[in-house]
Amino acid sequence: MKNQLIKYQFPFQKLPNILKLSFLTLLAFAITFLLNADPALAQQSANTQGFNPQEWLRNALQWIESLGAVGAIAFIALYIIATVAFLPGSILTLGAGVVFGVVWGSVYVFIGATLGATAAFLVGRYLARGWVAKKIADHKKFAAIDRAVGTEGFKIVLLTRLSPVFPFNLLNYAFGITGVSLKDYFIGSVGMIPGTIMYVYIGSLAGNLAMIGTETQPTNPTVQWAIRILGFIATVAVTIYVTRVARKALEQEVHG
Repeated sequence: MKNQLIKYQFPFQKLPNILKLSFLTLLAFAITFLLNADPALAQQSANTQGFNPQEWLRNALQWIESLGAVGAIAFIALYIIATVAFLPGSILTLGAGVVFGVVWGSVYVFIGATLGATAAFLVGRYLARGWVAKKIADHKKFAAIDRAVGTEGFKIVLLTRLSPVFPFNLLNYAFGITGVSLKDYFIGSVGMIPGTIMYVYIGSLAGNLAMIGTETQPTNPTVQWAIRILGFIATVAVTIYVTRVARKALEQEVHG
């Protein structure tokens, strides 16, 4: 029995040091998020030089609310711009619950987030991918990992989208400089659906845009823990999966 248990253990001790460090860092980050993060305040940005992006987006939402039917188009456009510009999408996601309700708010957020993420991905790919490719061309191990990640792109994108631990805006550009195909990246965006629905629902509880992203915003502890648990599972899964893919790529490069 002991031998059988050893047989199925994850071969962590055989991994390169850099992969071990990456694994432990992400795992620690996930545990910290699970214990301390407040989903209703996720992805918030600090004020910079007097500019308060949260307040600006909150005002934009109030304007969108006054537009009526056209507001949906304006909201999607705003979400795309915010995603590319690294503005806090959590305010828009929560606000969608107030302005449009849970169902339509989730639909509009998913469309805006997917299109915005794709735009950022393309910016990262065409402005930086060529440079990255040249840099790793002489490093066969890095190139092998890049190709392996590209081959398994859909699964990796899907798992990272399920986890709120990975910063949404930064991840969009980061995937652009990997070998992940646009098709896999775009389809993998379906991983945002569970989190989108839960965040929009939390936002809908506020009933007032002025309360969005504040300490007085109503919330639902059950939904909060659902987000945390889902994020933790997805974070561990993507960390193990990427580590295995990278290890396999390195082994093939060494023995190939």
